[in-house]
Amino acid sequence: MKIKTVKSHLISVPLTVKTWTAQEAFSDVSCLLVEIETDNGLQGIGQVAGPNLTLVRDYVQLFGDIIKSMDARSSTVVWEKLFSLTSPRPYGADAIDSLPPPLARTDRLQITAAIGGIDNALWDIKGKASNMPVFRLLGGEASTIPVYATGGYLKKGAPITACVGELKAFIDQGYTAVKLKVGHHTMEEEVERVSATRDAIGDAMLMLDMNACYDLNECIRFAKAVEPFNLTWLEEPLHWYLQPADFAKLAEATSIPLAHGERLYDRFTARDFIENGGIKFIQMDSTRHSGITEHLRIAHMAEQNGIFIAPHLAPEMHGHLVSAFPRAGFIAESHGEPDRNPLWHGGLFAKKAEIKDGYLHLNESAGFGYDINWDFVDKYRVN
Repeated sequence: MKIKTVKSHLISVPLTVKTWTAQEAFSDVSCLLVEIETDNGLQGIGQVAGPNLTLVRDYVQLFGDIIKSMDARSSTVVWEKLFSLTSPRPYGADAIDSLPPPLARTDRLQITAAIGGIDNALWDIKGKASNMPVFRLLGGEASTIPVYATGGYLKKGAPITACVGELKAFIDQGYTAVKLKVGHHTMEEEVERVSATRDAIGDAMLMLDMNACYDLNECIRFAKAVEPFNLTWLEEPLHWYLQPADFAKLAEATSIPLAHGERLYDRFTARDFIENGGIKFIQMDSTRHSGITEHLRIAHMAEQNGIFIAPHLAPEMHGHLVSAFPRAGFIAESHGEPDRNPLWHGGLFAKKAEIKDGYLHLNESAGFGYDINWDFVDKYRVN
């Protein structure tokens, strides 16, 4: 079963209202779909999210030429071949092995994203070739998976406690866990938002997504202020340049568990946070970097170190990973507000896993269990 073609489809859907995290503004939601077809007619679809998707698309095209005619079932072999291009190799600059010279180190974010999109599509194919959903290939079962709804994005001009009604509405929809974006306001205002949200949602699980808004000492002070509100985790709490040793110091200073990992490229950087960073939840994202193959490695490492698996977004894919780890799989993520994720809520999928009453219900369809609505893709296609 050989790889015949590799295509990509870039789409961008505008948001009705511009929103902010602690650092980034969002006016649209973009996605790169990687479509791989085999010589026996099977088609797999992988997803990529993140910045500069036009460059990711270029790398998908380059990699597609390299992996053409390779066995579509050999996802690990394909992954290692593509990942090897990120490092020097003997006579690599001369390309005597018919591969490109080592790729630009400044593009590693987009390179690993492209590898992930291809890898995800190959897992979709492997499931279809076996006539099984991916979670069964991984040894999981069709159990329902808890899902939390993320909200509380900043909308300019809205009251700082506008998040309260939004997250309470998620609970009214049946979610038993919600996540609040924090870090845009002053620390005192953020504590006010957390307190008001806790009062509104009762005993439901409450996570905080901080988008790397504090240095170590500031974050310790913030953590002490919000400890009374029974938080499930602090996510991405520290500035981007702070490392596992800094996370370990934060973990020692607060009783609130730490979550991290959605922006980590590979198992090697994830290993350092798992073993030395004091985190309790790993949040890998197969649509941002490296794909299911690499994130399986990370998940096994996490399980061996007593760390829970709580992947970032894309529940229609990541639910399969959570299902495959009955001891360490913790929860999946979704956006509770339809306007914030017009891909999931607005028509990208003709068929997908369902979220009902706060749980993800995987289906028994082969592969990842989703079909793409190509009319939707054509409507929002970026050429």
